[in-house]
Amino acid sequence: MSSVRVHNLAISLDGFGTGADQRLDAPFGHAGMRLMGWFMRTATWKAMQGEPGEPPTPDDAFAGRWGDGIGVEIMGARKFGPPGWHEDADWRGWWGEEPPFHTPVVVLTHHARPPLEVGGTTFHFLEASPDDALAAARDLAPGLDVRLGGGPTTVRAFLEADLVDHLHVVIVPIVLGRGERLWDGLEGLEERFTIAATSTPSGVTHVTFDRRPRV
Repeated sequence: MSSVRVHNLAISLDGFGTGADQRLDAPFGHAGMRLMGWFMRTATWKAMQGEPGEPPTPDDAFAGRWGDGIGVEIMGARKFGPPGWHEDADWRGWWGEEPPFHTPVVVLTHHARPPLEVGGTTFHFLEASPDDALAAARDLAPGLDVRLGGGPTTVRAFLEADLVDHLHVVIVPIVLGRGERLWDGLEGLEERFTIAATSTPSGVTHVTFDRRPRV
């Protein structure tokens, strides 16, 4: 069966994956871009912006894995847009007319709407439990892996349901104090995974969790 993978999920030292007060001009709330600065300096990010040829950084060993073997993404409503986006029939996501996904994307929302095609990406809006959302995603990309794109609340729900096979968390040395936390309610999570950590010169630490065989 295809795997469920999380890549490049940046969190602060106090466990927040996004800041408070998310809005149109602040996708990560009061955190600004501090959580993603490490990623924006990678060759992976530069290539996504049409700037290929940058020398890879040590962070690229992790950052560049996000697309390999992926056939579909699942994301929460707050990754698709700011609070209230469902009231704007013209809202098409944060990414302009060419989103980076180029696969089907399942958006988990209480405000379902017809599928939306933007560039090479089709967004499907679904109100569903993690199990049902995963089944729908696998139907959209049979045999290929499912990327769980965030935000932290969505990733936490899938971890609670024990549906995640690979989790890549990037610990960024900042303290946010408020926002959406990843780890709440996940006591003992480490018992399910084989864990490895790698620090890089950018100052971040990449922590990978690979699901141990289920018994």
